[in-house]
This record gives sequence, C-alpha cells and structure tokens, in this order.
Amino acid sequence: MKRKLVKKLISTALVGAMAVSMLTGCGSGSDDADDKTQTNKESTTGDDKTSDDSSADNTGTDDNSGDSTSDDSSSDMAGVEAIADVGYDGEPVELSFWYLQTRQEGTEELTKIFNEANPNINVTVSYYDTDGIKDSCKTAAQSGSMPSMWFNWGGALGQYYVDNGVTYDLTEYAKENDWENTYTPGAMNLVTLGGQISGIPTSYNVLGMYYRTDIFEQCGVEVPTTIEEFDTACATLKEAGYTPISTAGLNGWHVMRLIEQFIENEAGAEEHDKLQTLEASWDCDAVVKGLERYQTYCEEGYFPDGFITANPDDTYMSFAMGTAAMDIQGQWYDSTLQNNDVTLENVSWFPFPNGTGRMSAFAEMNQFNKDLSDDELKAAVAYTNFLFSNEAAKVYPTYYNLPLPRTDADPVDPKVNPNVQNMIDNSSENGTFTITDQAFPTEVADVLFNYQDAIANGESKPADAAKAIQEAIESYQAK
Repeated sequence: MKRKLVKKLISTALVGAMAVSMLTGCGSGSDDADDKTQTNKESTTGDDKTSDDSSADNTGTDDNSGDSTSDDSSSDMAGVEAIADVGYDGEPVELSFWYLQTRQEGTEELTKIFNEANPNINVTVSYYDTDGIKDSCKTAAQSGSMPSMWFNWGGALGQYYVDNGVTYDLTEYAKENDWENTYTPGAMNLVTLGGQISGIPTSYNVLGMYYRTDIFEQCGVEVPTTIEEFDTACATLKEAGYTPISTAGLNGWHVMRLIEQFIENEAGAEEHDKLQTLEASWDCDAVVKGLERYQTYCEEGYFPDGFITANPDDTYMSFAMGTAAMDIQGQWYDSTLQNNDVTLENVSWFPFPNGTGRMSAFAEMNQFNKDLSDDELKAAVAYTNFLFSNEAAKVYPTYYNLPLPRTDADPVDPKVNPNVQNMIDNSSENGTFTITDQAFPTEVADVLFNYQDAIANGESKPADAAKAIQEAIESYQAK
C-alpha cells in the first residue's frame, strides 16, 4: 500500500499547486519546473534493480501508472474472466515475462486471473522502468538469459534482438494464424524487422504537443500553426513567467522528440525520411539548422532549469502543477495524467507545427524467446492476446495506449481518453515518420543524445554534432 499512499500525497500536492497557479494568473508562473520531485521507488521482482514508480513513456514511452478502472468494472471483469480460459491443451509450462512497472497493478490482477483459468500455464511477470527494461533485456541477450517473452519497441530497439538471434521468427506462425486479419497493417509493418515478424504489436503510438489551455488563454497565446508562431508562443510564455516546454534530458529520448520535429521542419518529409533510414547524410544544413533552433531554445530558457539531468518520467509533474505550459507526448498522456489524479479539463493537444503535418510514430510489442518450445510459444501468444484484449482494456483503460492495434479493437471512449482518437485520426490524415530512437541503431542514438547535452551545456556547436552523428552512422554501416 506504500505506493498508493505516495501517489495520493503527490496528487494532493499537484491539486494544491494547480489551485495556486489558477488564482495567481498568467504573470506569476514559475521559471523552475518541478522536475526534482520524485515519486517513491520500489524494487522490481526481476533482478533486484530499482526503478522509478512514476508514469513512464516509451522511446520513448511511456506510459501509465495508477489504479484507474472503468465505472462498471464488475461487469467488465466478468468479461475478462469469460475469456481467460484459452483452451490450452499442451504440456505444463512456466513462462517469464518482463514488462513495464507503470502498468504493474492491472497486469498483476490480469495475470492472476489468467493463471487460475489455465492450470497448465504459469506466467511470472517482472517489472522495470522505461530505461531499466532496455538495459536488462540487452544484458540478458548478451548472457543468454532472456525471459520467455519481453516488452519492447519497434525499429532499432527491436531489431537488436533479431540481429543477435534471440527472438522468435513469427513469420510462419503469423501466416498459420491469420495475423494479417488480426492486427492492423501499420502496427504489423513496424514490428516486421530484418525481414521477419519479430513480435506481436501491442500498441501503435503517435506524438503531439500537449498544452495547458488555461495557461494559453491567460497569456493570450493561440495554438501555433507554423514554427515561427511556435517560437513566438514560447517567448510569450517565458516572459509571463512560465516554462514553455516541460522536458528532461536523462537518457536522451525525451529531448530528442523536439529535435526531430525541428529537423522535420527544416528537411521536409522526403529528406527527413532519408535521414531516418540513414540514406542521407546527417552532416547537412537541415540537421544543423534544426539543432541550431534547439540551441536557441536552450539559451532562451524555454526548458526547465537543469533539464538535462532530469528524469523524463517526471515531466508531467510541472505540466500538471501549472508551471510548464507544454509537454510533447503520445496519446497515452491522457491516461498518465488521470492515473496521477490530474483532470483533463484544461488539457488539449496540437500537432507540432513542423511544416509537413506529419506526426512522430512508434510501435510497442511483445517479443518471444527463440528457444521456446511449440507449447511454450502457443501459451505465450495466448497470454499476450489475453493481456492485450478488448476485455482487459475495458477494465484497465488507462493502462493501455489505446486504441489497441487489432482489427477488432473497441473504439476509444472519449470520456476516458478525450484526446486519443483525434490524435490517431490526425496521423492517418497527415502521415507519420518513425521516431528517431527507433530509426537509429543504439550506438548512433547515443551520439545524438550526448551532443544534445553538449549543445545545451554550451560545450558543442550544432555543426559539430551533425558531423559526429554522421561519423557514427558510417561507423555503424561499416561493421
């Protein structure tokens, strides 16, 4: 119960701070976003690593924490129990699953129901924070100790396990079980890596700029439709005493979400796609100019003080407390805020005004150990489909990045997640590009992340960063 108590204390502080912010008006926002506030930490059940008990998102993501269930959860839970028996008729199997701790409470209950309904299957789940699961999985891959299945992202993050021969090639299994008509084409495309289907897609995500409508209104800021208008909005908010954008540099991926938008604006869709697929040189004007805009934002103080060392899992804090006006997030942010007892009354979003209208996108998936027996794979797939079913999402709607990437997915409830469907529809209409830390191999992404810090600290110039990134790409390609 310690976790719930800490969450309630944090939520009380948020409500109080938001009330003060609304009483004092536009001119008295804080320059110092509350990025130093930490939620409680608890050990995972995996390898004794300690991870932040906060709302994480992916590549970045992210995602959800809390106790939130739907109003008629009793009837919804009956629906979960009705599908829990998957009719498994194989040998008894023990399965291990590594997953995000921000979805722990719902997953624990659902896994218990599944195990009780299927006496010949026992699933044990270990939980990690966003970056902890990346590190633990890579360590396990190198030591030959992968779990039966694990949560992962698409792109280069998932590709690592294909390239190193530790993930099950699901291509034939997918054909035999009609996955083409089970999962959405966009999601399947993002989990098809190295010529093989490398996992079951569990979410399809797009990123936009969440903003506080009350702060915008108080400061007379209109939703920007061009990068120049966005620059002006940031300047106005800063002058009024607010931090324009809540961001955090620890592990790199949250700051990267802004830089890739700046580059999209300079490069345009066609050139940016070539940059993301490493077909075009990153030592180019578009990258340099995009990094120069980032440098200007750092110099103008558009980000929180000390943001480079802050935890990205905590960016919601300053946004919720009304000290920061914007946060670049995916559609899971509706749930992240609600799971931390922050109402969405004064929260909306807009597509980043990057000149193309395209949104950054990525997939999440479950990957499976290549050494699974036929019975183990059958049981692991059945568990995954149960955990990411419409019925499970009805009971714990804020634990999922909805809508589910299934052809039979229930529509998103606008009363629970008011911004989600609009974000998905916008991405369908205007297109997407692959988020950079899924497009990049890890060793290249690390160079970008290092230079983000160096530029922010005044230790490097944008042109030097562009050159170094391209050198890392060429080194990777020469391997």
